Amino acid sequence: MEWILIGVVVLVGIMLIGIYNRLVALRQNVNQGVADIDAQLRQRHDLIPNLVNTVKGYAAHEQETLDAVISARNTASQGALESGNEAQLRVALDRLLALGEAYPDLKASANFQELQRELADVEDKLAAARRALNAAVSRYNTGIQSFPAVLFAGILGFREADFHRLDDSEKGTVEAVPDVAF
Repeated sequence: MEWILIGVVVLVGIMLIGIYNRLVALRQNVNQGVADIDAQLRQRHDLIPNLVNTVKGYAAHEQETLDAVISARNTASQGALESGNEAQLRVALDRLLALGEAYPDLKASANFQELQRELADVEDKLAAARRALNAAVSRYNTGIQSFPAVLFAGILGFREADFHRLDDSEKGTVEAVPDVAF
């Protein structure tokens, strides 16, 4: 009888170690996803001064737009990932990029075009990082809620993670019907 009790305790201990290690790995994937988004946001913030300096040469009298972009970039770089600062930065960047339409010389500038391409690439990578984070969060939350981990996850300190959600500026873009012109 004593050996059976010891065997059950050892089996439960091994099971707990396995559950704990699996949940730690899943939580690290979530943390990596957040770090990847942060890296893409930093890359976006690093591109903005170059873009602003390029525009300055062509549209010096658009100082209000340039100042708004710089201010939004500085605020966003100091805020949290989930803050509305990134939404304000996106709006300011859209205004800055719209200047390319108003100034044909700027639009034709190879430097401006390259910076636009780089910014579009960063935005694509940011979207991919957000999708990867959401997938990691889904796996982590499923791991916490699956049996038998659900019995021990709370005791071991594991809490559900939040999915990366669209901010208000992105929701409007996603919900809008695209304007297609031929």
